[in-house]
Amino acid sequence: MSSRPVALPPTRNSAEEGRLSALIQQYSPFSIPGFTNSPGVAQLIPYRNRALSIRSNKSRGTSSQNGGRRGNGGGGFSFNSLRGNVQPELSRKLYRLIKSENNLISAHEAAGRERVSIATQLSEWGEHTGDESISDISDKVGVVLSEMGELEESYAHALDDSRAYLKAIRNTEKSVQPSRDGKSKIADDIQKLKMKEPESAKLVVLEQQLVRAEAENLVAEAQLTNITRQKLKEAYEAEFAATIERAEKQILLAKHGRRLLHLLDDAPVAPGDAVAPYPHSQQARQILNDAEDDLRDWQPQPDEFGVAPPQNEPLLRQGTAGSDSLVSSDSPLQGSGVGLKGKGTSTYDEVTESASGTQGGLRDNDGLADEREQDEAQLRA
Repeated sequence: MSSRPVALPPTRNSAEEGRLSALIQQYSPFSIPGFTNSPGVAQLIPYRNRALSIRSNKSRGTSSQNGGRRGNGGGGFSFNSLRGNVQPELSRKLYRLIKSENNLISAHEAAGRERVSIATQLSEWGEHTGDESISDISDKVGVVLSEMGELEESYAHALDDSRAYLKAIRNTEKSVQPSRDGKSKIADDIQKLKMKEPESAKLVVLEQQLVRAEAENLVAEAQLTNITRQKLKEAYEAEFAATIERAEKQILLAKHGRRLLHLLDDAPVAPGDAVAPYPHSQQARQILNDAEDDLRDWQPQPDEFGVAPPQNEPLLRQGTAGSDSLVSSDSPLQGSGVGLKGKGTSTYDEVTESASGTQGGLRDNDGLADEREQDEAQLRA
């Protein structure tokens, strides 16, 4: 058996090698737009569109450089986005609303902290001016601004309490979703079985299951409607009441702040003239005492359309009760201040107990569940 001769590649002279090198350099894949220009890549590898990937592309800008957006694809990947997608369809929109409420609460808390920080800086600046009147008025005005910041943070806590009512609705929606899905699944099974075996004996069992599932779903839907109406009303009643309280208390503080400003003599002083002494130290201290008394005595008022306040006590937390005072012996901002961060009675426990009771009621169908198990046993037989 003769062996087949092996064909050798044709030899190229130096001129051919030069032309080939020129062609390779001219039509290099790394010079073609849309392909990678990495020197370590030897093949035509197109760019991956990072806007369609969860992996970040630092060379094209991070989320911080693009204002929280990655590339041109809008919002990036996060665990929160995944968590929102795995929610039941019935509760998905309310889940996103509750998450947005959380962002709003964080914004109010940040605004309150910034207000307190500004008040402290104002007091420190006035102390270093060397002017007795500016030092005292800026310190007292800083107390008023600090109290406004505390009100803002307390308002954020009240919003968080009202958000608990929405969570009760969301939890009820999540408990109703399986009832809807179960009813739809049984109805689909009946339609499929009618197409394949119209005379099957399983149709009777499935139809009985459908009747029971519809009865369960009817009860669940009624309870969902009742819970939704009740908790929606309670949630925004609490939010609006807290908004009114915050606004009215801020009005009180703003009026007392203007009283403090009227104590500052802004008459022009001629060069060389002596600055008049500041005689209003005790009066400024009394204004802060009046502000403290007004905040302590504030009570919610009934509305004109006949809706009573949700409770007799203020919703926002106050820290000025008892022996605490707005005015300290040294500096109001460095002293007792106006603390509104005291813990108040939260409505979260009450709401969660109500929601858990509702969910228990949705599952309190032991008799129907036993009958369903018997039907499934008959189907398997």
